[in-house]
Amino acid sequence: MTPTSPYLSRPGARSDTSLLYALEEVAERELNRHLAAAREWMPHEYVPWSEGRDFDGVMGGEAWAPEQSKVSEVGRISLVVNLLTEDNLPSYHHEIATVFGRDGAWGTWVHRWTAEEGRHAIVMRDYLLTSRAVDPVELERFRMRHMSDGFEHDHRHSMLHSVAYVAFQELATRVSHRNTGRESGDPVCERMLARIATDENLHMVFYRNLLAAALDLAPDLALAAVRDVVAGFRMPGHGMPGFERAAARIALGGIYNLRIHHDDVLMPVLRHLKVLERDGLGPEGLRAQEELGLFMGGLNEQAARFDERRAALLARRAARA
Repeated sequence: MTPTSPYLSRPGARSDTSLLYALEEVAERELNRHLAAAREWMPHEYVPWSEGRDFDGVMGGEAWAPEQSKVSEVGRISLVVNLLTEDNLPSYHHEIATVFGRDGAWGTWVHRWTAEEGRHAIVMRDYLLTSRAVDPVELERFRMRHMSDGFEHDHRHSMLHSVAYVAFQELATRVSHRNTGRESGDPVCERMLARIATDENLHMVFYRNLLAAALDLAPDLALAAVRDVVAGFRMPGHGMPGFERAAARIALGGIYNLRIHHDDVLMPVLRHLKVLERDGLGPEGLRAQEELGLFMGGLNEQAARFDERRAALLARRAARA
């Protein structure tokens, strides 16, 4: 998989290894903070089991039909994308375990994060099948294809890039889940996705705080990693079947688009870390900071153009209706 960022400047293996050890104490502190903040919850409590009934096939039940779903059309599309993303957990676990290792606080976090993410796929699939929100045959075929392809991070050999990526990606996932729930039209679905989004926010805070420590320890290298990740950002589900078409529908539906990506994902993390205001940088850090600022300005302009096109399209649809 070829990185999409035009600014790739991966730190060397020696820098990565030394920073991994240097951040061990921060990882342990953040792990303890996370464990104190996280609340136990049971996936089965968020599933409307009384609505379940047999499907066609070996059980001889009723075949799925779109009118059986309580969820809006764009909500169904986003739910499938979100679940397929969660389904690829084995690949994600392999990626972060390879980068962070399996020992000490890093290893404990890797396994804890994997266990918490596993609950998300469990509850989403149980909800979707029990409530007949989506086509179960299509869902399973998509899952098989997506997991068979696996996942590789664009910067899979860089610890700094990995930390920077997940700091933004976990927030993006939280936003996507929350907006999907609101769009779904089903209060049960919204409650379930709000519970998942709470986990994703805690995950984001863990990685964001690690990234803040990395910016203090190695500002030039960390800022270059942030620039690379922001400029080349892709959601982890980008390789799933029909992703581009689904993403376009999700964008028009107001669940996740350029404006949301800029305003609700990238800018909150950048502002919290004061990335564009940091001083005391060397030549590489200053260059990365300048290029990041230019990229964000261009992205904001793209988002404004998207907003105009979306508003015009929605107005035309409303007029026809």
